[in-house]
Amino acid sequence: MAAVEALEVDTRKPARNAVPVDSEFPWRVLALLNVFRLVVALLLLAVFHVTDTPRLIGENEPALALSALLGMLAGGIAMTVCLRRRFPDVTMQALLQFGIDIIAIAFVTHASGGISSGVAGVLVISVGSLSMLLSSDRAFLLAAVSALVLLGEQTLAQWEGMTTSAQYTSVGILGAVIFVITAVMQVLRARMVATEALAEQRGVDLRNLVELNEYIVQHLRESIVVVDTDDQVRLINGSALTHLGAGEDAKPEALRELSPELHAHLQAWRRNAPPTRTGRTIASADGATTIHPHFAPLSSGRDGGVVIFLEDTSLIGERVQQAKLAALGRLSASIAHEIRNPIGAMSHAGQLLAESPGIGPAEQRLTDIIRVNARRVSQIVDNVLALSRRGKTEAQTLDLRPWLDAFAREFVQTLELYEGAVSILGSESVEVQMDPTHLHQIVWNLGDNAVKYASQVAGAIAVEISLGRLDSTGRAFLEVSDRGPGVSKEQAEEIFEPFYTGQQGGTGLGLYICRELAERNGATLRYHPRPGGGSTFRLVFADPNRWSGAEGSP
Repeated sequence: MAAVEALEVDTRKPARNAVPVDSEFPWRVLALLNVFRLVVALLLLAVFHVTDTPRLIGENEPALALSALLGMLAGGIAMTVCLRRRFPDVTMQALLQFGIDIIAIAFVTHASGGISSGVAGVLVISVGSLSMLLSSDRAFLLAAVSALVLLGEQTLAQWEGMTTSAQYTSVGILGAVIFVITAVMQVLRARMVATEALAEQRGVDLRNLVELNEYIVQHLRESIVVVDTDDQVRLINGSALTHLGAGEDAKPEALRELSPELHAHLQAWRRNAPPTRTGRTIASADGATTIHPHFAPLSSGRDGGVVIFLEDTSLIGERVQQAKLAALGRLSASIAHEIRNPIGAMSHAGQLLAESPGIGPAEQRLTDIIRVNARRVSQIVDNVLALSRRGKTEAQTLDLRPWLDAFAREFVQTLELYEGAVSILGSESVEVQMDPTHLHQIVWNLGDNAVKYASQVAGAIAVEISLGRLDSTGRAFLEVSDRGPGVSKEQAEEIFEPFYTGQQGGTGLGLYICRELAERNGATLRYHPRPGGGSTFRLVFADPNRWSGAEGSP
């Protein structure tokens, strides 16, 4: 109902007994009739000057015939100007053209000896053509006027002795022909008007349907892109423009220019190439969500037009995360009751055994293994319990630069790193909305991973933390980068899965917890390979427009 109310539906209906004035057909008829008038006038003038004995045109009154033909020619020229300017309207121009024809033809007929000259037959074409443009009452009025003028001319010619009473039969036949032609043209006109009205009504319905379709497409929550055989964008809605980083007023033409990554996936789909291990996914322009394109051919093959549905996987991801958290919650309860106490007992027993004076180096090594692995299992239990017990997010406004300076000092002192191991890049003041406890845990885990993995490369322990705003959307971001071995493209998404680890002794929950904490604050955490080697983890903070819009929501 809201969609219908938002549209301005066109309910106009064409007039029942009139040709629409915005149609080109009446003007074409008037233009052709005027050309016919000019040709007839010029032809009769040529006959008037060429034939002298006997004179076919103007035999009785040459001066009157010449004046009438010149008037007919001048009237045709004047009507040409009026037709070009489209002024006056169709009805008035039709009456003016009839007036020119009836006066000129009547005078030429009288000057040429009456109805027997045959000049009056021109009125059949004139009245018949104009009958297609006028309503029935006006059309038959023109026919009646023509018949009366011809009858009056015959009466005058007989009174002057130019014709006999026998010519009344020809006048009557010509008048009847004019009425028959008018009636036939009225039938054709009625069908033409009905067809025009139907076409106009269908046009109104089609325009309403197009507007409705456009409204539906533009306001769909799903993002849609339609491309043709040459991968030129034919239709795209606002949601897709936002995801692909184009402005709402943008008019993209080539998909390659709009999104090279999406174009590459489309080409792979056209070749029927199998998707990669991570599937056909792209990142949105602001890096906040992952987009999964679905391709639907508009024809039987994959070489024609294609409808591309851009699925925002954030909602699916949230449901999956909720399911994972529910499973982890159940697992954590079991771990807390069934594992923590035995592990604590094992760890305590190993510690007591290590303090025994009678054990040798080999036994001491075994006790170290017991303590280290017991500590690892206990850490896994703590992380899982932290996920299941995490309370409500309490977002605060934070100025990132001073916050990061304080964090870097604490991080370096706690891990006993050398001076300069952590550097902060970016001097501008960037304010974000986030729970400070969650932000601290995210950046600490990312920095700790950078130190651990960078230590595998000699002299590479250098953690860079940069901040700024995205050029496309202006959203604030924070990046933690290192010069470690990096992550392969196939593992880029798996590293955020729970219990996935690439280092011996890791729990596999650090990055999962980081992403979960980020999403609880409306932010997004993604991995990017660092140019020159290493890893970059970018945290894109929540859109500030959503903060203000959500303040008054329940």
